[in-house]
Amino acid sequence: MRRLLMAGNWKMHLDLRGALQLATGLKRALAELADRDVVLFPPFPFLADVCDVVEGSSIEVGAQNVHPEAQGAFTGEVSAPMLTSVGCRWVIVGHSERRDLFAEKDAFLNQKLRAALGAGLLPILCVGEHLDEREAGKARAVVEGQVRACLSGFRAEEMERITIAYEPVWAIGTGKTATPQQANEMHGVIRALLGELFGASVAHATRLLYGGSVKPGNAKALMAESDIDGALVGGASLKVEDFVAIVRA
Repeated sequence: MRRLLMAGNWKMHLDLRGALQLATGLKRALAELADRDVVLFPPFPFLADVCDVVEGSSIEVGAQNVHPEAQGAFTGEVSAPMLTSVGCRWVIVGHSERRDLFAEKDAFLNQKLRAALGAGLLPILCVGEHLDEREAGKARAVVEGQVRACLSGFRAEEMERITIAYEPVWAIGTGKTATPQQANEMHGVIRALLGELFGASVAHATRLLYGGSVKPGNAKALMAESDIDGALVGGASLKVEDFVAIVRA
């Protein structure tokens, strides 16, 4: 059985005080949780502080982005060794907001994945189609293309450390959510492709998360699907009671 993974992407929200309050509240509320993994993704300035807050609990911390190079003249960027040095264990790669707002392409994301793995981080690779692509019947082709390109050249043993999050772009922050059946269908497509690329055992073991307006009211139905192994949660991860309800769904 694949262990559930519930991740909270705080995006560019909160200040330091709010971040510490949220992390403290989650640590208390989830103290007894032992049957699933929980990862928080605060903004860069709060990473070390949040790592300190959750130390000693089962909650882990990740970064929302990473640069492919370990160091250099890249003003404003953060490297994988920097992230591990402050206690990060995870990192998000290829979120649609990075793809759309900052023009990040699959080949660049491939480099980010390599850098993350090389530093010992566990990446969550995000893939997903836009509404016009789904309406044109291209959703499967788009997602498969992203998976193939981002994972090009990786070995099966490397893939064992990568999680994939399917986030239909039309459902992120819009209040719209793919139905559990729609989400599970795409997860099945991704798992079948992983089997083709890396073998059946890797495909079966890889955790596939759903992201896109996940809320306490729809989390249970989503988690009940056979190929959905957790959630990458945005706005609902900013409130203790909402995220705890999702984690426990």
